[in-house]
Amino acid sequence: MPDSDWLQGALRKAIAAFLGFMLGFVLLVALLLTGFYLLVNAATLALTPWLGGAGALAVTGLSCLLLLFLFFYRMTRPLPSKPSDGSSSGQSSRSPVEAMKRLIQKNPLEAALAAFALGVLEQGDPRMKSLLMQGGMALAKEAERQQGDGGAENEPTEAANDAADS
Repeated sequence: MPDSDWLQGALRKAIAAFLGFMLGFVLLVALLLTGFYLLVNAATLALTPWLGGAGALAVTGLSCLLLLFLFFYRMTRPLPSKPSDGSSSGQSSRSPVEAMKRLIQKNPLEAALAAFALGVLEQGDPRMKSLLMQGGMALAKEAERQQGDGGAENEPTEAANDAADS
């Protein structure tokens, strides 16, 4: 066991949190399965006066099999393909920075939450601070370069449009 009291306390808290999560998960699954069992049992008892014991069991069994079939059908069917901005061959050659930018653009709130959590957790680590600063500066320089290139590209087209109007 580690010597630090703080580390031992943190380890105990982490183990207690994990065990609490697992206990809650097991109880939730047990309640879900018990509820499903009681629901099937109630359906069988409710159908027994009209269909008899065997008929009620057959109907509830077939309905359970139908639900199971529909569940696995939905889980195994392929996802519909969505048209993307670029071609599929261009996506594989994209840099990790481009992939990260696209991920952040698609999920801005999650990205902000992850950045905040990393900032809080790693605020005492000087290596992490320097790495984040280097990455941030590189991205800022790249954004400035792209804006500079974009502005230079837009100026000739505006001049050509002005010449066409006169």
